[in-house]
Amino acid sequence: MLPDVKKILYASDIDKGSRPAFRAAVSLCGHYNSEITFLHVIEPLSSSAKSIVETMMNDESLHELHDQSIQNLRDKLKQRIDHFCETELEENEMLSEGQARARVEEGTPWKTILSVADDIDADVIVMGTRTHSSVGQFLLGSTANKVMQNSKRPVLIVPLKS
Repeated sequence: MLPDVKKILYASDIDKGSRPAFRAAVSLCGHYNSEITFLHVIEPLSSSAKSIVETMMNDESLHELHDQSIQNLRDKLKQRIDHFCETELEENEMLSEGQARARVEEGTPWKTILSVADDIDADVIVMGTRTHSSVGQFLLGSTANKVMQNSKRPVLIVPLKS
């Protein structure tokens, strides 16, 4: 059993099939009466994609679109959390107001997950992993693997269906 868990970082790619990992995070939260930070990491655009976008939009419009997109993603995460709680949790499992936070960050996923875990002083990181090939079934997903190899805190990996 884990020591006292007050802060859980749940990292998600928000693809279909990620509910079992969130359920594990919520279960930990209920057991320890802790907080969950629901993190989604956006990978930065490649330099060629960034160049194409920059030729089509001015800096102000691009910055405004970027900020609006991040806010829309935060809203989507909050809606997913609320929907999950409404449809899948029993009354005694419900998260209280402010117990779950949605956070969107940009960067290399595994590095950003570890950085946010440090930032919030997470007691545990919860994430899912998918296998997409026979090689993938042998090896843990690359993001999950890198998080596990480089984390100084416990990491709970939940296998997900592809």
